[in-house]
Amino acid sequence: MEKKPPKPQVAESPISDVFENRHPSAAEKNWAEETLAPTLQKFSERPIGAPTGVNLDDNGHARFTTISGVPVRRLYTQADLPADWSEEKYLGYPGQAPFTRGIHATGYRGKLYTMRQFSGFASPEETNQRYKYLLEHGGNGLSVAFDLPTLMGYDSDHAASEGEVGKCGVAIDSLEDMEILFGGIDLEKTTVSMTINSPASVLWAMYLVVAEKQGADWKKISGTIQNDILKEYIAQKEYIYPPAPSMRLVIDTFEFGSKFTPRFNTISISGYHIREAGSTALQELAFTLYDGVEYVEWARRRGLEVDDFGPRLSFFFNAHNDFFEEIAKYRAARKIWYRVMTERFSAKNPRSTWMRFHTQTAGVSLTAQQPKNNIARVALQALAAVLGCTQSLHTDGFDEALALPTEDAARIALRTQQVIAFESGAPQTVDPLAGSYYVEALTSEIEKRAVDYLEKIEAMGGMLKAIERGYVQQEIQNAAYEYQQAVDRLEAVVVGVNRFHMEHEHAVPILRIDPALEPKQVERLRAVRAKRDPETWKAAVQEVEDTARSGDNLMPRILAAVEANATVGEISDAMRKVYGEYKEAVVI
Repeated sequence: MEKKPPKPQVAESPISDVFENRHPSAAEKNWAEETLAPTLQKFSERPIGAPTGVNLDDNGHARFTTISGVPVRRLYTQADLPADWSEEKYLGYPGQAPFTRGIHATGYRGKLYTMRQFSGFASPEETNQRYKYLLEHGGNGLSVAFDLPTLMGYDSDHAASEGEVGKCGVAIDSLEDMEILFGGIDLEKTTVSMTINSPASVLWAMYLVVAEKQGADWKKISGTIQNDILKEYIAQKEYIYPPAPSMRLVIDTFEFGSKFTPRFNTISISGYHIREAGSTALQELAFTLYDGVEYVEWARRRGLEVDDFGPRLSFFFNAHNDFFEEIAKYRAARKIWYRVMTERFSAKNPRSTWMRFHTQTAGVSLTAQQPKNNIARVALQALAAVLGCTQSLHTDGFDEALALPTEDAARIALRTQQVIAFESGAPQTVDPLAGSYYVEALTSEIEKRAVDYLEKIEAMGGMLKAIERGYVQQEIQNAAYEYQQAVDRLEAVVVGVNRFHMEHEHAVPILRIDPALEPKQVERLRAVRAKRDPETWKAAVQEVEDTARSGDNLMPRILAAVEANATVGEISDAMRKVYGEYKEAVVI
C-alpha cells in the first residue's frame, strides 16, 4: 500500500498572538497583517536587554512579562479589556466607588502627598537633628526607624542588644529618650509614622505621653503606628509573642484609638516587607489585603463596630521597578478593599471603604554596585506611587544598600519627591493614566489574580491558618528564588549587576555609627532607672502583667507604666511572662 506523503508543516503565523483569546477590530487586524507581519519577518523580537535565545516560550517566541509574571502583550487595544468593561463599572470617578481613580475627588490639587522620610539612627539626639534638617528642607512628615533591640522589646543593656544599639535605627529605651527624639518638634502640627510592630503599643504610649507633655491635644495629633504583626510572621520575623496575644494587643490599640485619638492611624497594614522578602507584586497585594481582612475580623469579634475603627485603617505598599505593574497594583488595591469593606463587612461610613496608603520605594531593588544608579530607580518608583495616587511617600537614599543614608543621600531622596511634586506636572490631574488600554487591562488582570489568592487563603481558614501551614511563607520563598534565577540567567536585567558592569567603581561615603553610642545609651538608661520612684514603677509594671492575664484593654496600663518611667524592655517582659515568646516552625 502506497504511503501518503506527510502533510506539510504549517509555520505558525508571526502575528497569531494578535488574535489569540481576543477579538480585535477590523482596523487592528488590518494593521497586524499589513504592517506588523512584514516587520516581524525582518526584525525578531526579544526581551529588552536579554541576550538572543534567552527568555523564550515553548514555541521559541520571546516572552514578555511583568516582574510578577503577568504576560505583557505587544500592543493593547479595546480588545484587551474585559468584555463587560465600561468606564462607569470599572473606573468610576475620583472620590467615588470603587475608587479606582483615587479616594480624593481633586487628587493632589487639594492636598499634595505627604513627603515622609524614614529616619532613625544612633542616639535620640542625632535622630532629632536629622528630623529638624529634613523639616527645614521641605519635608512635612516624619517616620521613625527604631534599632533592632527596640523592635524586639529589649532594653539597650540586655545581653541580646550588644552590638546592635542604634545600628539600624534609633535606640529608644524610655520616655526620656522619646522626649529627646521629638524635642522642639510640634507634634500637633507634624504627622509622625513609627515603624514598630510587636512592642507598638509601648512605643505609641510613649509618643502619646510626650505629645501630652508638649500640650498637644490627642484628638488633633495625626500619624501612624505600623502595628502589623501578621506581616512579621510572614516576612520580617521581628515578633515577640505568639499570634493570639499579639493580635489582642493590636485590637487593644484599635479600641483605644477610636475613643481617644480619632485622627491617628492605629495600624499600617504592610505589604512593603512582604515585597522586600521576595514576593511578587501580586502576592504583596493579596497577602496584605487578607491581613487587613484578618484584623477586621478580630476587631469585630471584640465587639467593635467596623465604622468605629475602619476609617483609621491604613496600608503601606512597596514601589518597585516595574512601573506600570506598580500603578495597576495600587488601583486594583482600592477596588478590592472597597468591595471587601462593603460586601463582607457592611461598612456604612464611606471613609471605612477608602484604601489609604503610604508608599516607600523598594529597598530590595537598590544595588551596592554603582549605587548612584539607585537615584534613577528611586525616581521611577516614586513617580509610579504618585501616578497610583498614594497619600504619603518615602524615597530611599541611594546609599541604603551599603548603610543607613547619609545626610546628603537623604536630601537627594527628598529632592526627588519635590521634583516630582513641583516640576513633573504629574500631580496636576487626577489618575492621568486612566483609560490607557495597557493600564486598565493590567489593573483588571492584577485584580483577578489577587482575588484568586484571597479565595485560596479564605479556603484555608484565614491568614493565621495560612501562616501556620507555611503557605504564605512558601509562596514568597518560591517567588524570590524564581526571580533570582531569572537574574542569574540574564532573563531579568539589573543594571550594574548582571549587565553594564564597571571595572573600577568609585566608593561613596557611608554613615558610620560611633561605637561610643552604646555605652552612652546604657548609661542614660541606668540613670533613668536610678531616679524613678521604685514603688510607683513596680506597681505600674505589675498592673501590665495582671491586665495581660485578664481580658481588659492593656493601653491604659501601658500608659501608666510609661509615665512611671518603666522601660520598653520592662513593659515587654511583663507581657512575656504571660504570653511567652513565639518560635516559628521551619518551612522547607
